[in-house]
Amino acid sequence: MPQHKSAAKRVRQNAKRRARNRLHRSRMRTMIKKLRQTEDSAQAQQLLREVKAYLDRLATKRIIHKNKAANYKSELERHVNALG
Repeated sequence: MPQHKSAAKRVRQNAKRRARNRLHRSRMRTMIKKLRQTEDSAQAQQLLREVKAYLDRLATKRIIHKNKAANYKSELERHVNALG
């Protein structure tokens, strides 16, 4: 239990941020899974655009590291290109 007002505030802020970050990370993983399961090339292209934009947004907000976003984008690009 925090002993100071500032520590109590920090606990509240951290809880709020943790919940927000978990929401974004969960949405990111769901989008990636959906893209990986897609067999249709046209639909995969559309999903790829959305996923790449979301990954860039998360990297900008530092929810994920920029290199991790780049690695995800590269891997997903290869997957979509392999579809045809």
